[in-house]
Amino acid sequence: MNYNLPVLGFAAFSGTGKTTLLEQVIPQLKSYGLRIGLIKASHHIIEPDKPGKDSYRLRHAGSVQTVLSTPNRTICITEREMEEPTLEDQLTLLDHSRLDIILVEGFRDTAIPKIEIHRKDLDRPFIYPEDKNIIALCWDGGNPLSDNAPSLPILDINNPEQVAAFVIKFYQQHKP
Repeated sequence: MNYNLPVLGFAAFSGTGKTTLLEQVIPQLKSYGLRIGLIKASHHIIEPDKPGKDSYRLRHAGSVQTVLSTPNRTICITEREMEEPTLEDQLTLLDHSRLDIILVEGFRDTAIPKIEIHRKDLDRPFIYPEDKNIIALCWDGGNPLSDNAPSLPILDINNPEQVAAFVIKFYQQHKP
């Protein structure tokens, strides 16, 4: 896939702390001046609208796409027939002209550069041995890489400043 902006994924198994880490990293990236787009994959059915409100009623009347526009926020809701979305489809929803970098939480199997998030106590396998798109490992356990593993930067999951610095370096190397 070829994008006009740097796209960087955060890949991990559920419960590892991707959202918590991103919640700490994003303000630092913003303070650096980066305009951040975020795509988050979820396997849950969510209802972003309040039942009984006009936009909810119009959507449920049969609108396939609904844009709810307010002075400080716009929400675009697209109804699908339960097909699994692709990252490429989701990237087209963002206004790239307003962004510097796109961060992706989820879409673990998509071929984009990714930081693997890992916690040793969760007893899950590492993703990096099978996924050649992993460009760094962010975890809480020192250096897990075996002698025959590729050389990956190791980031401390408990040091969001270090992770933000890595993302900024990635941005600088990949900006258009």
